[in-house]
Amino acid sequence: MSNRYAVILAAGKGTRMKSKLYKVLHSVCGKPMVQHVVDEVEKLGLAKIITVVGHGAEEVQRQLQSKSDFALQTEQLGTAHAVMQASDFLRDEDGMTLVICGDTPLISAETMEALCQHHEETKARATILTAHAADPIGYGRIVRNEQGHVEKIVEHKDASMEEKRIQEINTGTYCFDNKALFQSLSQVSNNNAQGEFYLPDVIEILKSQGETVSAYQTMNFEETLGVNDRFALSQAEEIMKKRINKKHMLNGVTIIDPSNTYISADAVIGADTIIYPGTVIEGATHIGEECIIGPNSELKECNIGSYTSVRHSVVHESTIGESVAVGPFAHIRPNSMVGNEVRVGNFVELKNVTFGDRSKVSHLSYIGDANIGTDVNIGCGSITVNYDGKNKFKTVVEDGAFVGCNSNLVAPVKVGKHAYVAAGSTITNDVPDKAMGIARERQVNKEGYAEKVFQNKNS
Repeated sequence: MSNRYAVILAAGKGTRMKSKLYKVLHSVCGKPMVQHVVDEVEKLGLAKIITVVGHGAEEVQRQLQSKSDFALQTEQLGTAHAVMQASDFLRDEDGMTLVICGDTPLISAETMEALCQHHEETKARATILTAHAADPIGYGRIVRNEQGHVEKIVEHKDASMEEKRIQEINTGTYCFDNKALFQSLSQVSNNNAQGEFYLPDVIEILKSQGETVSAYQTMNFEETLGVNDRFALSQAEEIMKKRINKKHMLNGVTIIDPSNTYISADAVIGADTIIYPGTVIEGATHIGEECIIGPNSELKECNIGSYTSVRHSVVHESTIGESVAVGPFAHIRPNSMVGNEVRVGNFVELKNVTFGDRSKVSHLSYIGDANIGTDVNIGCGSITVNYDGKNKFKTVVEDGAFVGCNSNLVAPVKVGKHAYVAAGSTITNDVPDKAMGIARERQVNKEGYAEKVFQNKNS
C-alpha cells in the first residue's frame, strides 16, 4: 500500500554472538536473518523499506541490494536513535510505519499484516506486537487497564511483583503513525542507566499526549524470537527447519526423517519427490516431481528435473535434466548442464560440462571443461586433461561416440560423431567421425621373465 513504510533495525554489532560476522548476516536455514525479515516485509507491498545499518554496513547492503534503502547509524545509541536515522526518508510522509528488528528471522508476513490491519482499524497512533510467553523473564510486560487498553510497557527489571506475573510481553515490533513517530522521537531522552534512547519511550510520550496506543497479540510466540547469541540462533534454525519441512510435506513431498533433513527457505520441490535423511538443500534450488534425493546428498543453487535421483552425491550451481541417475558418490561442480536420461555414476566428477541426452559416464571419471554430445558412452577411468598449469582447454565429444576405459583426452581435442576411442588411449589429436583413435604402445611379452623374478625373490 502506498501509505505504508517499514524501518528495519539492523545496526547492532551483536557482541554476544562472539563472531567476526555482522549479527544479522548469520544464517538461518541458509539465508541471513535480515534477508528473512526483508523478504517477509516485502510481501506487504510497502512504499518504502529502510534498513538502518551500522557495523558491517557494506556487507548488509551487498546482501540486500535493491530490496531496501539504507540509513547509517554511526553510533549505537539505542533503538529510538536508530529509527531516527530514517528521518530523511520518512519524516514528511503521511501513513503508517512498521518498525521491526533485523534479528527476528521467524516473523511472518501474515503476522505483520495482521498487526498493520489492527493498527489501522483501531486508528491508534502506535500499536505494539505482543505475545504470550510461558516464561516472560527478561521481557518487557504489557500493562493493560480494565478496558483492555495499553497503559504502559514495564521492563522486567522495573516491574513490580504483580507486573512480573503478566505473561503478555513486548516483542519489539511496532506500528506507528509515521508523523507522530518522528515528532515523538525528538522528545525521547537518554536519561537512563545505559544512556541510550529507547523506542518504547515513544509509547509513553504518545500516552501522555492522550493518543491511542493499541496492542495486537500474536498467537505464535516462536515468530517473535530475537537472536542475540549462538544458542538462540540454533533455536531459530530448528524452528525454521520444522516450518520449511512441514510446508513441503503438506505440498506432497515425502521427507523420511525431517529432523535430519535441511532445506533452505527458497527451495522449491515438486510433489511425490522423496527426500532421504542427511540431505542438505541450499539456496534457490528447484527440484521437480517424483525425484529421489539422498540419502546424504548436498544440492546448492541447482535445478533438478523430474524423475531424477541424486544419491550420496553433491551438485552445485548446475542443471540436471529429467530421468537422470546421479551417484552414488558423484560430484557435479558449477556450470554443468546435464541432459535427460543421463547416467552420472559412482565417483564421477563433472565440472563446467554440457552433457547431452542419454549419454553415460558410469564410474571413476573426471570430465571437466567439455561438451559431450548425445548418446555418448564414456568408459570407466576416463579423463579430460583440461589444464596445462596455466590455462583451461575444452574437450568435445560428439554424438554417438564411444570412449573406452582409462582413456585420456588431452584438450583441446575433439572426438567426432560415432567415433571410437580404444581403451587405454591417450588422445592428443582429433578423432574424425566414425574413425577409431588408438594411442598406446604395442604389448610385448617377455618369455620366462616372471619365473626369474620369482626365483630372485625366493633366494
